[in-house]
Amino acid sequence: MTKDCISYQNSGYFTPMMNDYLNQESNLQSFYNRFPTIENFENQIKEKQQNFNSNNREVLVSVLRKQYENLSISELTRNNIALLSKENTFTITTGHQLNLFTGPLYFLYKIISTIKLTTELKNKYPNYNFVPIYWMATEDHDFEEINYFNFKGKKFKWNKESTGPVGRLSTEGLLELISIFEIELGSGLNANELRKLFESAYANADTLANATRKLANDLFGGRGLVIIDADDSELKSLFIPYIREELLKNTTYKCVSKTVEKLNKYPTQVNPREINLFYIEDNLRERIIFEEGIFKINNTKTTFSQNGLLELLDSNPEKFSPNVILRPLYQEVILPNLCYIGGGGEIAYWLELKSTFEAFKCTFPILLLRNSALLVSKKQKEKMEKLQLSWEQLFSKQDLLINNKVKQIAEIPIDFSVQKLALQKQFSDLYAIANQTDKSFFGAVKAQETKQIKGLENLEKRFLKAQKKKYHSELERITNLQNELFPNQSLQERYANFSEFYLESGQLLIQKLFNELDPLDTNFTIITL
Repeated sequence: MTKDCISYQNSGYFTPMMNDYLNQESNLQSFYNRFPTIENFENQIKEKQQNFNSNNREVLVSVLRKQYENLSISELTRNNIALLSKENTFTITTGHQLNLFTGPLYFLYKIISTIKLTTELKNKYPNYNFVPIYWMATEDHDFEEINYFNFKGKKFKWNKESTGPVGRLSTEGLLELISIFEIELGSGLNANELRKLFESAYANADTLANATRKLANDLFGGRGLVIIDADDSELKSLFIPYIREELLKNTTYKCVSKTVEKLNKYPTQVNPREINLFYIEDNLRERIIFEEGIFKINNTKTTFSQNGLLELLDSNPEKFSPNVILRPLYQEVILPNLCYIGGGGEIAYWLELKSTFEAFKCTFPILLLRNSALLVSKKQKEKMEKLQLSWEQLFSKQDLLINNKVKQIAEIPIDFSVQKLALQKQFSDLYAIANQTDKSFFGAVKAQETKQIKGLENLEKRFLKAQKKKYHSELERITNLQNELFPNQSLQERYANFSEFYLESGQLLIQKLFNELDPLDTNFTIITL
C-alpha cells in the first residue's frame, strides 16, 4: 500500500477559518488554549491536573462499568476504564452522532485519530496514561441526520418516527433493513463478516445507544477504545452547578455572544441561546425558555417556577440536556480530557467557547482537526497516472479541472492571458495620450478596451468549447474518475460507508488506516488500497 497527500489548506475543502487555524494565524490564537503539537501536551497535562475535580473520576469509572456490564470487552478496554480512577490518567476524546452502521467514513477516521494520539502521547510522556474516548451523541434528537447510510451509491434508510433523544430509541424495525442490506452485500468472507457485524449490533440491542456501543466496540474495542453515553443521571449530577448557573445567569450566552462578535471575519458556526439547555424525556427533547418570569418547555404546555425547576434539577438531573454550545463544557467537566478531535465544523464552534470555559474555571482542551483520507483502488490509481492527473487537479472543482486539462492537452493555445496583457499595455498608452489631450476621451478609450477584452474572452471560450468537443472521450474518463473518488462532487469520507471498502479489503482495511493515518499530520491522506 502506498500513500500520497495534499495539505488541508490546498485541498479546497476547508473553510478560511480552518485554514487560518492550521496556519496558526495571530487573529485566532486568543480563541484556543494550545495548538496541537506533541510538545504542547506537557503544559496541557499540568493545567488539567490542577483544574480537574478528582472526585469525578470515581463516578466516571462506576458509570462506565455499568454501561459495559452486558458487553464482552477486551482486556485493554477494561484496563483503560480502571486507569481512569488514577490521577495520572487523561483522556483524548472524539464525539460523533449515532449514525446507522457508522454513517460516513470519517467516523472511522475520528476514532483512529483518537486511539493513535493516545499511543503517541504514551511514548512521549510514559509517566502518564492516556485513554481514547468515543463520546456517543445519544442526546441528539435530529433523527433524519443519522437514520441512513450509503453503500455503493444506494441509500439504506431506517424508516421510523423519532422525537426524543436518539440514544433511547428502540432498534425495533431494523430487521427489514438488515435483510435488504444483506442481499446487496452478496457472498464471500468479507460480506459474511459485515453481516455478522450489522446483525450483532442492531438485531440484539434494545436501544440505538447500545447498538452503537456494540458496533464501535466490535470495530475498535480490541485497541482499548472506551465508549461513553453521557445521557446518565450520575454523570449529569456532576454537572448540576453548571446547569444551575446556565439557568439563572445565562453565562454561556453572554460569553459566546461576545466571542461571535470578535470572530465576525468568519461565518458564525453556532449562535448561542439565552438558555443552552433542553428538557428531555424518552420521546421529547425541547428547549427550556424563560419568559415572563416562568421557565417553559418549548412546544409543550409544561412550565416551571424557578424553585420548581431547580428542585427538578437536584432530583432528576437526567432531564436536562446541554445543547451544542454547552455540551463541550459538560464533556470537559466529567472527563479528565486533554484534547478534543473533531471535524472542521466542530472545531469552528469550539473556537467560540474559550471564554465560556474561562468563566466556569474549566480547562479548555487542545483542539485537533481529525484525519481526513481518500481511499483509492489500485485500478483508480492506474487510471489517474494514465490520464496524467495530479492529486491537486483531482481535488479541484470539476469545471476547473476540465478547463485546465483541455488547456494542457490542446494542440492550439487557448489561454489568451498574454494577448490580454498586451492589449492592456496598449490601452495604458492610450490612456496616457488621452490624459495629455482631453480627459473626455477616457470614457471612449475605456469602452474600447472593455469591448476588445470581452472579444478575446469570447474567442477563448469558443476555442475551449471546440477543444472540449475534440477531446470528449478523454475528458469523460477524467470526470468519471473524479466522480468515483468524489461522489456528488463532495468528499468521499462524508458520503461513503466503510462497508463498501471492507467488502474488498476485510479486516485489513482498519489495519491499513491505522498504519497510514497520523493524528498530528495536517495533510489530507490519499491511501491506495
